[in-house]
Amino acid sequence: MQSIIMKKRLTEAQFLEAIKGLEIGKQTREIAWGVLVEGKKQAGYVTALGVTKGAVWQAVERVWGAHITKAIPDGFERVTAVLPEHQAFIVKKWAEDAKKKQEPKA
Repeated sequence: MQSIIMKKRLTEAQFLEAIKGLEIGKQTREIAWGVLVEGKKQAGYVTALGVTKGAVWQAVERVWGAHITKAIPDGFERVTAVLPEHQAFIVKKWAEDAKKKQEPKA
């Protein structure tokens, strides 16, 4: 069985949009920025700040969750599914088509 690990990354603009309206402390913001924008490892914050792995994970997930929620346009829904290869191929094509429809027209 193949495992897919996706790195959670955000641009500076995506990060700033995600934290709008979020009540988060300076440390949470620092951790989330480092991991999501700069690509630093979560373990580094455990050592540097003397916090638990769970605390670092929560900081990152709080901002990531806000990003995911805000990134879904009206009329769309995020789904997760495990499918046979041929069905997954079709769903990926649908996702590409939906993404193209969201892009601003030149």
